[in-house]
Amino acid sequence: MYDNPVIGGFHPDPSVCRVGEDYYLVCSSFEYVPGVPIFHSRDLVHWRQIGNVLDRPSQLSLPAEASASGGIYAPTIRHHDGRFYLITTNVDGGGTFIVTADRPQGPWSDPVWIDLPGVDPDLAWDEDGSCWSAVSGNQVARIDPEEGKVLEGPYPIWSGTGGKYPEAPHLYQVDGWWYLLMSEGGTERGHAVSIARARSPRGPFEPGPVNPILTHRGTARPIQSTGHADLVQAADGSWWMVLLGTRPRGHSPDFHVLGRETFLIPVTWVDGWPVAGPVEERLPAPAAWHPFPEAPARDDFDDETPAPCWVSPRSRPDGSWSLTERPGWLTLHATGPTLDRPGHTFIGRRQQHHDCRVTARLDPGPSSRAGLSVRMDEAHHYDLEVSDGQARLIARIGPLRQCVAQHPVPPGPLTLAIDIRTRDILPPTATGPVAGPVGVEARGPDTIAFSANDVLLAELDGRYVSTEVATGFTGRVIGMYATEGSAAFDWFTYDAA
Repeated sequence: MYDNPVIGGFHPDPSVCRVGEDYYLVCSSFEYVPGVPIFHSRDLVHWRQIGNVLDRPSQLSLPAEASASGGIYAPTIRHHDGRFYLITTNVDGGGTFIVTADRPQGPWSDPVWIDLPGVDPDLAWDEDGSCWSAVSGNQVARIDPEEGKVLEGPYPIWSGTGGKYPEAPHLYQVDGWWYLLMSEGGTERGHAVSIARARSPRGPFEPGPVNPILTHRGTARPIQSTGHADLVQAADGSWWMVLLGTRPRGHSPDFHVLGRETFLIPVTWVDGWPVAGPVEERLPAPAAWHPFPEAPARDDFDDETPAPCWVSPRSRPDGSWSLTERPGWLTLHATGPTLDRPGHTFIGRRQQHHDCRVTARLDPGPSSRAGLSVRMDEAHHYDLEVSDGQARLIARIGPLRQCVAQHPVPPGPLTLAIDIRTRDILPPTATGPVAGPVGVEARGPDTIAFSANDVLLAELDGRYVSTEVATGFTGRVIGMYATEGSAAFDWFTYDAA
């Protein structure tokens, strides 16, 4: 058996390809750099991140004014004639482009730009070597992926079943048919996956006998917003679908805080049509079973480059961080005075579990302001900040910014901790306030507790750093920051509870 999601946390819009017995999967990264995380698996269940496709400014340059949930949308990864191809769209700079690589770990090429409309571009090749790209709105074009030229089209091929935002199209050639898998209904609770087929990628496409072939809309299932799917045939001939979904928690209307995650379900074929779903939390595993060693919970910053899980909003200038300036420490230099606006120094990782604990050892240094932040965007974040001999908890919720609690701390290094729990809310204590008035039931998705040197400053309701409040397409990212002077972090741990 395996547990869903197979890649937890903010890893939406999955696309997958198989090369022999190996599988490679990519996800949207939006305003975060490096962009497009890439994962490797031998069984479709266990995945490890092997890098980021867009890992240098010549591939991905986002302007300072790029919006939250802007940037890189919905990549597609394919393997053709011994080469890896990835197509995606930078909605904040340049549009759609293709990058290629001989190895999935990279290096990936600089972008080849192509004038295609919309987002969510796909790649598929027919028998004569022609390359086809379907895009949102269910349009298709014949393209030259090497030169970035549109050779034919684009033109509409199928309008879907009437749901809003027909998007995430993928073309597959199976048993003489071209199948168009697409999503509609929006990427929120109405999300759905539909199917059509034709004898040619030009159409005409006929809809499947039962559409949508997958949706959880209008149900009480714990996994919601299911859609934006991609199909892959395993080495043993079985078929599988990767797709995004959310796991909302709390009181109505429910709140999801981890973003849209990557799920896996089996697919069967009945009378020439794929049959999928529903998406269960636990399912029988594929025939192959290849776990990887557990990733270490602690990063001691002993390498010369950050691990691939570390991301920053919009940019990470060379002068803003160093792993060699103070060996064994991550040193951050402030590039902006606040997390409330773009242009700050922040390095974080995705929250991947509903219950987890983050700790870090911080040496704040003189005249610095630095700490840990639970971030959705510039207008929604909780910051555990150290400056002037005080540890402060700052809550930014929309237009409001408030120091919730503070406590004196001694000079020198100290340990900061963030505990996120969906249960066991702490009782009121003398060391700091709690999430809400005594006796009031917690109705958010979780409670976030902030401590400095084992002293609890406060607990806050997690709903205010959720997608339903912040809006957008991303999930929580928890990380280290500096907004004044310089600060160094000896280590950072992330433990699933």
